[in-house]
Parts: sequence; C-alpha cells; structure tokens
Amino acid sequence: MRHQGIGMTSRRTRERMVKRLMEQGVWNAAVLDAIRDTPRHIFVEEALASRAYEDTALPIGYNQTISQPYIVARMTELILQNRRPEKVLEVGTGSGYQTAVLARLVPKVYSVERIFPLQRQARQRLLELRVRNVIYKHSDGGWGWEDHAPYDAILVTAAPPKIPHKLLEQMAVGGIMVIPVGRGTEQALQRVIRTDDGCEMDVVGRVSFVPFLSGSH
Repeated sequence: MRHQGIGMTSRRTRERMVKRLMEQGVWNAAVLDAIRDTPRHIFVEEALASRAYEDTALPIGYNQTISQPYIVARMTELILQNRRPEKVLEVGTGSGYQTAVLARLVPKVYSVERIFPLQRQARQRLLELRVRNVIYKHSDGGWGWEDHAPYDAILVTAAPPKIPHKLLEQMAVGGIMVIPVGRGTEQALQRVIRTDDGCEMDVVGRVSFVPFLSGSH
C-alpha cells in the first residue's frame, strides 16, 4: 500500500484539515465530507506525504502543483452553489485530487490533462480508490471537450490570461464555471454563470495558480 504509515493516521489528520476549512469559511457539508473521505497523501510523492494535509500547494512534477485544500474546497463549493451539476468538465487533471473530490459529488466528471504522465498517474490513483465515474482525455485544455458539451459546470485548475472562448461555448445555460484568470501575482478566481443572453461574471478572490499552457505532452 502506498504511504502505509501516513495512511494509518490520515483519517484523524483529515478531520483536523476539515476543521480548519470550516474555520476558513467552507460550510458545504457535502464538500467537507468529500474532502474528509479523500486521502490527499496518495496524490503526492512519498517524500512529501508528511505534508499532504497542510493547507498549502505542493509540487507534483512537470512544473505543476496540487492545489491547497482550501482552494479545492472553495472551488468545489462554488460549482455546487446553485444545484448539483450532473456533468462537470475539469480542465487540468493534475494529481487527480480535485478530480477525486468532484467524483464523490457529481455523477459524471470529464477530465482533460495536457501532460500525459500526470494523467496516467491520476488514473491509477483513482483506480486504487475505486473511482469509476471519471472519463479522461489527453488534450490541450483550452479546447475543452466539445464531444460531451454542454456541461453543467466547468472547473479550471490553471490560470489563463483570459477565459478561453471555447470553454464558454461548452457551458450549459444556468451552468457555472470557476476559473483563475490572470498572470503571475495578478490572478483572480472568477465565477462565470451562463445565461440565456450571455454570461455573468464576478470575482471571488485573489489566487495563485500555475499558468494555463497550450500543447500536449
């Protein structure tokens, strides 16, 4: 079993993490349960497993990171704000941790990742957790995944300088996109709601994500 020593105590550690999230203002009970039930330590390298439940982003290779638990919880809470989406597009599978949390909350997750080794690792980890409601694609996330559109929610885990038009086109009416936008230290987490007439956007807060890059590897 991966990270066996950490795994034996991770339930108690996760409870402490959930308590911190509540203190930070995350109150959605379903999201907190999903965070509590998802062992974050299996989504990082073994050398970093002892830090898995800190509220910090950690490197996962290929100049990518696993987002801090608060950001995962907050972004997930935002897409569940109006209703439970039936179909979610995740742009940037990364370590698979955000994917695993989403998969506990919605019937179907479509996850796109441009770095194939990361996607392969994520699939294996979710297989170990018996997560079977995720469909993966190795592709440039800027194009989304048009074959399965429209989506009730889109969650983006890297920051483009502006919202890709292709993603806006793949939102269902009434759907929500949560996406970090901007460059470097000038990033804002935005919530986009698709309406009959276009889109409504608002800024949720300041964030720091890896840049949204094009091209598959």
